[in-house]
Amino acid sequence: MTKKIGLLGGTFDPPHNAHLMMAQETLITLELDEVWFIPVYSPPHKTREHMALPEERLDMTKRAIIDNSQFYVSTVELDRKGPSYTLDTVKGLKHDYPDAVFYFIIGGDMAASLESWKNIEELKEAVIFAVVDRPGYSVDHLSSRSMKYIEMPQVDISSTMIRERIRNRNNIRYYIPDSVWKYIEEHQVYG
Repeated sequence: MTKKIGLLGGTFDPPHNAHLMMAQETLITLELDEVWFIPVYSPPHKTREHMALPEERLDMTKRAIIDNSQFYVSTVELDRKGPSYTLDTVKGLKHDYPDAVFYFIIGGDMAASLESWKNIEELKEAVIFAVVDRPGYSVDHLSSRSMKYIEMPQVDISSTMIRERIRNRNNIRYYIPDSVWKYIEEHQVYG
């Protein structure tokens, strides 16, 4: 039986409620069987100091999805180590799960720069992109054979904003799952 699987990659530094909403809206809209969250080991396009350790980001992501039986965490990129390119990940998953149809979930902000991705044409042949509305990026014109548009209420939450709020000792309740917040506090992830 063919499974329809959504893939949501990212640093998840930390995972937040907008990630969960994107995954859930895509799951429902495209009638997926599952959504796999894939924390990157080393993002090729994002480098910064003070990134949480890969193990911490993995643990936070596991905690974030624990209440949804259709959400899973894949460690494929963490196991590989090094920079994570989407095409490499997708090729590996297609090899391991030849009967699955993969939908790669991205925000409208990422869709705007999609043409700059490594081997984008090959990637478009390998997956269907699920492009989710993001504040400031209208993507309703993107639906095609290789791209499906997902409408979602606009929630302007980012991991960058959450880390900034933590540094400034501002409230982050309801921005991230309580289980992630407890992990951050217990392990002093962001200082």
